[in-house]
Amino acid sequence: MIPDPDGTSEGGTPSGSRLRPRAVKVALALQFRAAPVGALLLLPATVLIGVLPAPAAWLTKLLFDELGRGEHVDSGRAVALGLALATLGAVLAVLMQLAAYLDEVVRRRLVVTVERDLFAKVNEFRGLRRFEDPAFHDRLRLAQQASEDAPHNITMFSQEVVRSAAALSGFTGVLLAVWPPMVGLLFLVGVAALAARLSMARRQVAVLELTSGKQRRRLFYRSLLTDPRAAKEIRLFGLGDFLHGRLVRALREATDAELTVARRGMLIQAGFAALNAVVAGLGMVVVVAGAAHGRFTVGDVMLFTAAAAGVQQAFTGVVTQAGMAAEAIRLFGHFLDVMDTPDDLDPGTGRVPALRGQLEFDDVWFRYDAQGPWVLRGVSLVVPAGRAVGLVGRNGTGKSTLIKLLCRFYDPDRGAIRWDGVDIRTMDVAALRRRLGVTFQDYMTYDLSAAENIGIGDLAHREDSARIRMSAVLAGIDADLSALPDGYRTQLSRVHLDEDDDRAGVTLSGGQWQRVALARSLMRGDADLLILDEPSSGLDAEAEHEVHRTLHRHRAGRTSLLVSHRLGALRDADTIAVLADGRITELGGHDQLMALADGHYARLFDLQAAGYRDPREDSARIAEEAQ
Repeated sequence: MIPDPDGTSEGGTPSGSRLRPRAVKVALALQFRAAPVGALLLLPATVLIGVLPAPAAWLTKLLFDELGRGEHVDSGRAVALGLALATLGAVLAVLMQLAAYLDEVVRRRLVVTVERDLFAKVNEFRGLRRFEDPAFHDRLRLAQQASEDAPHNITMFSQEVVRSAAALSGFTGVLLAVWPPMVGLLFLVGVAALAARLSMARRQVAVLELTSGKQRRRLFYRSLLTDPRAAKEIRLFGLGDFLHGRLVRALREATDAELTVARRGMLIQAGFAALNAVVAGLGMVVVVAGAAHGRFTVGDVMLFTAAAAGVQQAFTGVVTQAGMAAEAIRLFGHFLDVMDTPDDLDPGTGRVPALRGQLEFDDVWFRYDAQGPWVLRGVSLVVPAGRAVGLVGRNGTGKSTLIKLLCRFYDPDRGAIRWDGVDIRTMDVAALRRRLGVTFQDYMTYDLSAAENIGIGDLAHREDSARIRMSAVLAGIDADLSALPDGYRTQLSRVHLDEDDDRAGVTLSGGQWQRVALARSLMRGDADLLILDEPSSGLDAEAEHEVHRTLHRHRAGRTSLLVSHRLGALRDADTIAVLADGRITELGGHDQLMALADGHYARLFDLQAAGYRDPREDSARIAEEAQ
C-alpha cells in the first residue's frame, strides 16, 4: 500500500520534511560554504552549456544550406562554417568536462560539510534521551541519507533551471519561426510531466519515511550477524537463520514498498516519453511536408529537429531534476529537523568549584518515560566530601540511575541534587562532568590502541604515557598490557587494522577489558568525585582483591560513590546506603547494618557469605543457637 503523500510518517504525525523555502536557501548556502570557488565557476559553465547548443544548431543549418546550393556553393564559407562548428563543439565538450569535475568537487565537499554539521549537532546533545528515542533515530537515519545527496540535488536543480532557461531562450525562437504550435505542445507536455514527477517525489519520500524503521531494523540485524561479540551466542544458540530471516523480512518489506512506487513512476514516465515522441513526430511531419512544398530548406528541417530535441531535453532535464530536488527538499527537512532539535538538558552556566562540603540527593524522583514507572521515589542521601559511600540494592532498584542523574545525563523529575548546596542543574554541565571519574557497569570497548583506550579518559593527557601507565597499575592491568605484542601501542581489536601500519590487533578477555575501563576512569586523577559502578564484577577473586586493595589506597581522602552486588567489596565504605523500592531504606556502616533485625543488607550479606561457608558449619551453628 502506498502511503498518503501528505508528508506524514508512520503513526500519522507530521514527518517534518514538508517542502519549505528554507531547505532550498540552506542547501544553496551550504554549497557556497563547502566549495565557494567550485560553486562560483560552476554557474557560468552551466549557463554556457545551456546557451551554446542553439548557435551550434544555427551553424549546422547554415552549413547544410550552403552545401545544398550545389554548383553555387561557396567553399570558403562552407569551410569557415565547419571550422566554427568544430570550434564550438570543442568548447562545449571542454565545458561539459569542466562542469562535471566542478560538480563532483561541489558534491563531495557538500557531503563532508553536511555530515560534519549533522554529527556536530548530535554531539551537542548533552543528555541521553535523544539517543533512546526510536523516532529520533529514524529522523537521524533520514538526515544521514539526506546529507549524502539532498543538498547536491537541490543545487543541481537550480543549475538545471539556469541551463534549461538558456537553452529554451535559444531554441524557442526557432520553433516559433518554423511552426509556433510546437512550442505550446511541448510546453503542455513538459508541465504535465513536471506535475506528475513532483507527485511521485512526494510518494517516494513518504515511502522512505514509512520504511525508515524497517531499514534501521535491517541494519541492526546486519550488524548483529557480523559482530564478533555476538558471534558466540549466535552460533551456540543457532540464531543465524533466525536473525537472517528477520533481516530479509525487513529488507523485503521495505523493498516491496519502494518497488511499488518505482513501478508506478515507470509507467507514468513511460507514458510521457511516448507522448513526447508523438509530439516530436507530429512536428517533424509538418516541417518535412513544408520542405517538400518548398517552404523550408534542408537546413531549416535540421534546425527544427535540433530545436525540438533541445527544448524536449531542457524540459526533461528540469522535470528530472525537479523530482530529485523535491525528494531532496523533503529529505533535507529531516536534516533541518535534527539541526533544530533542542537539547533535552539545560547546559547550565554556573561554575563548578571543587567539592568541599557534601553531595546531596534531596527527595529525588525520576522515571525514564512520562507514562513509565517511577524508578526513584524520593531518594535522600548525603555523600560527605572525602568519604566513601557504598550503594547496595537488587537489580532494577535504581543504583545506576542515580549515577546517571549525578552525571547529568538526565535531570530529576522532582527534587534536586546539590553540589556543596548548589543545584547541579544550574552548573555548567561539561565542567561538572570534568569533576567526575566514573566507571560504568556497561563500559565501552574501543577499537583503539591499549594506550588510547585508557588515555581517552582524560583527553588533555591522552599522550601522557606515565599517567596512562599509572592508571593501568591502579586498575591491575599494567602487566597484561605490557605483555602485548606492541605493548601499550597494540591495537585492541580483531575487526579493524591498526591505523598506522595496518597490522592486525588483539582482543582482551572480559575481565581485562573491565580493568581497562577502570583505568580509563582513573585517568582523571584530580577528579573530585570517584564513581565506581560494579568495577570488579568480571574479575576473579585474586584480581578483585588486588584491585580493591589498590583502589582503597587510591580513594583515601577522596569523595567516592561505590556500587557493587558483591557486598564484601563495600565493607570498608564509611557509609552504606541500601536502595529498595526507589528509596533509601537503610543507612549506616557495615556493622550497624548487620545488627539490624530483618535488615535487607544483613540478609543479602548472609546469603552471599553462605555461598563460601561449609554447610556442615552452618548446621552446627544452627544447632548451637537452638540449644
